[in-house]
Amino acid sequence: MPLFHPVTESDVTRAIVGGFLRQFEQYVESDVIIVGGGPSGLMAGKELAKKGLKVLIVERNNYLGGGFWIGGYLMNKVTLRAPSQEILQELGVPHEEAVAGLYTADGPHACSKLIAAACDAGVKFANMTIFDDIVLREGNRIGGVVINWTPIAALPREITCVDPVALESRVIIDATGHDACVCKKLEERGLIRTVGYGAMWVERSEDLVVEHTGEVHPGLIVTGMAVSTVYGLPRMGPTFGGMLLSGKRASEVALSMLEQVAAS
Repeated sequence: MPLFHPVTESDVTRAIVGGFLRQFEQYVESDVIIVGGGPSGLMAGKELAKKGLKVLIVERNNYLGGGFWIGGYLMNKVTLRAPSQEILQELGVPHEEAVAGLYTADGPHACSKLIAAACDAGVKFANMTIFDDIVLREGNRIGGVVINWTPIAALPREITCVDPVALESRVIIDATGHDACVCKKLEERGLIRTVGYGAMWVERSEDLVVEHTGEVHPGLIVTGMAVSTVYGLPRMGPTFGGMLLSGKRASEVALSMLEQVAAS
């Protein structure tokens, strides 16, 4: 006797296509779109979705988490400086104190817990989706992002003719790491200027990244290592507390911005 309920191949295909298209159509308009699904983007998305906001994370890879999976030098231990171990406790990630104020955890465990927490909060994702451009409104305020399939970027230009599509959102968060893709697109249009990240200095970098996390242009928040690129701050290397706390800070800024829009 068969173990599984009988279905056909067309049933499977319809389920995938129908489910994807229904969700994609629903998220053509969002409260917050986060470009980049690394630790900062995931943290910001989790915090915002917990507040009942409609949050979409756009990620160019087929996986989420960025470097949070593997730590430094392909050794999958991640480090976090106090007080960011409190986020590990909140997520239920086992960790230990290596030296005073510095904690280690298994990258796959920490990353998968953060992804699960974002999903549980209600965050939705567009994987294998590349940020292509910005949507601008009156006063050059950002009103959305232009996206395309990631594989399109690898095709020769002479055989590529796939127009992108646009998604609207009240707030955009650039969580694309050192690339600072959204901010760089603004720079191309002469709307902001980025400096480029500096040399490694862990002790200063994490504090500065969290301190500078915020609205960099009307409608756009910068978080994580993208902050370093915009403001010329030191890089922090394979320690992730600053990433998580920057993401949390970005969510607070986004909430404040949305409250201001609602009040106006």
